Amino acid sequence: MVTVNLILRISQLTKKLNNHSSLKNSFEFKEKNEITGNFTNEIEKCARCAKRIVISDTEIGEVVCGHCGFVISDKIVNHGNEWRTFLDGTPDKARTGVGTSLAMHDMGLSTIIQRSDKDATGKPLPRSIKSTIQRIRKLDKRTQCHSAIDRNYRKAFTQLCTMQDKISVSDSIVENAAYIYRKAMDKNLVRGRTITALMASTLYAACRNAETPRTLKEIADATNLKKGSIADIYRVLVKELDLRIPVVDPAQCVAKIASKIKISEKTKRYAIKIIRKAQQEGISAGKDPMGIAAAALYLGCVKTGEFHSQEKLAIAANITTVTVRNRCNGLRDIKPNGKI
Repeated sequence: MVTVNLILRISQLTKKLNNHSSLKNSFEFKEKNEITGNFTNEIEKCARCAKRIVISDTEIGEVVCGHCGFVISDKIVNHGNEWRTFLDGTPDKARTGVGTSLAMHDMGLSTIIQRSDKDATGKPLPRSIKSTIQRIRKLDKRTQCHSAIDRNYRKAFTQLCTMQDKISVSDSIVENAAYIYRKAMDKNLVRGRTITALMASTLYAACRNAETPRTLKEIADATNLKKGSIADIYRVLVKELDLRIPVVDPAQCVAKIASKIKISEKTKRYAIKIIRKAQQEGISAGKDPMGIAAAALYLGCVKTGEFHSQEKLAIAANITTVTVRNRCNGLRDIKPNGKI
């Protein structure tokens, strides 16, 4: 009987040793005040044995000493995502919600009551409670825009999303435009001006700040406003908000014009060389970037043998033919260095 108990005891000890060795192989040991995972290096040594060997286990959420096995910390914060994956393999992202955005009147921080009349377990609500939930849902929707500023933001950012689809700009430009509009609201620049005109001006300022080639005429056509009214408000924004707007590079307008009328890459490279040479000589200073780009492309087409008229280039650049002709007279004598 003693022999059987001794054998059982030896097998239990062997299992413990195997588990300990697998634990050492599965986790990483680090010395000199370093902890793996999402922990900080605030723990200098073990409180029991004064060793600096720690094991971090993200599965059970503990930090233990690698020498004596003392549990140093049993609370580990998991900084990963909180998406849940079910048996079908599709992650449920409903708990995370939408991201915050300056282009929303509440910055995406408000909550809503869903329209499905079901409780937390998925069962339909009784008929006597449905009318009460409907009233609560209406009151919750009304309280989200209770102030005049919230109503202003809601209308302005709705128009901003419409402008984004019409002129095809990125989300980063929309975020920058919403930020400029909020600064204008803090300065009370909206008084005496329409929301549409101020929003169009902030969008043009955001495009200029991101060096995205969008003209005043394009934004004016997208908002059904006059180009002069948008330009006036734009000057006020630059002055009052102290905006640092970079100068538009005509070389960035070349690709936009060339893509509309399908000009070859060889012609575009030659046009960019003309523009760079004109910038070195100071010929393009104070000129419309679209006019400089269209004129350089026309000279490039003449050089490479492509047939595109000045009128066609003017329509693609959204300028007049006279502008293209005048810019060509100033760039015609430029001879860029190197081969095409």
